[in-house]
Amino acid sequence: MLLSLVFILVSVWVLLSVLLYINQPRYVYYPYRPLEATPGDAGLAYEEVHLTTTDGIGIYGWFVPHEHPRATLLFLHGNGGNISHRLEKIAMYHQLGFAVFIIDYRGYGLSQGQPTEQGTYLDAQAAWDYLTRERGLSGPQIIIHGESLGGAVATWLATQHQPAALILESTFTSIIDMGRHYYPYLPVRWISRFKYPTLERIRQVHAPVLVIHSRTDDIVPYAQGRTLFEAANGPKSFLEI
Repeated sequence: MLLSLVFILVSVWVLLSVLLYINQPRYVYYPYRPLEATPGDAGLAYEEVHLTTTDGIGIYGWFVPHEHPRATLLFLHGNGGNISHRLEKIAMYHQLGFAVFIIDYRGYGLSQGQPTEQGTYLDAQAAWDYLTRERGLSGPQIIIHGESLGGAVATWLATQHQPAALILESTFTSIIDMGRHYYPYLPVRWISRFKYPTLERIRQVHAPVLVIHSRTDDIVPYAQGRTLFEAANGPKSFLEI
């Protein structure tokens, strides 16, 4: 009976590991296609932007100008919904005196394709290229704001370029750490198809960093936000919300 029980437990463990490996994209990305509103609904002027990534994927976004911008904020949202679910933050930044450029990753909203880790990096790079090449902005005029998963993408982008600042909101240290948090009984490191190693990369960022997190965040542990903050180079600030 003991051997049978061990065999059953091992079989269940293997089955769960295989299912997690196969279905990983469903746990990482929660795209939503329909746009439910526009900045115009919030009383903001905006421009529709259509980009093409280096691998040929069409990306859709909004540029919300400001008459006298303090800087331009490149907003990279989290893993759920689409850009139409971030109107409150767009309006907030506009009120603070910033122009805002927000995109949907591939597979989200009106953007083409399906989301992948490498694909989200290429999407962010296309957004940066638009601001610097089409809008004529330089790095010191651009602040990158990453929300949750977008923080991992934003950190990657900040290792490729020199922005004015990097803002990480409710961001995790890595997908593997998140997997360990939710599935401590599975061999996450060995079966993970996604990395998003924010902690590893934030040490390579040489721009002012603001980390925003809440102790009551029920998705990304508060401790991971603190770990990112401790690892970041200065100058840096931590905002608890």
